[in-house]
Amino acid sequence: MLKKIVAFTPMFGALTFPLIVPITISKFGVNYGILCALLISSIWFIAMLRTSEMPH
Repeated sequence: MLKKIVAFTPMFGALTFPLIVPITISKFGVNYGILCALLISSIWFIAMLRTSEMPH
């Protein structure tokens, strides 16, 4: 199960960020777009750190 999460995390962030941020900017304005970008990138970064695998 963890292997699937490790494989899915980079794809999720790479697809989510460029889709959600421009939509948020166009619907709610630049301020909310920046806030959304900050939240998504922070959550993505934490998820990448939590699911990272170090070589043994």
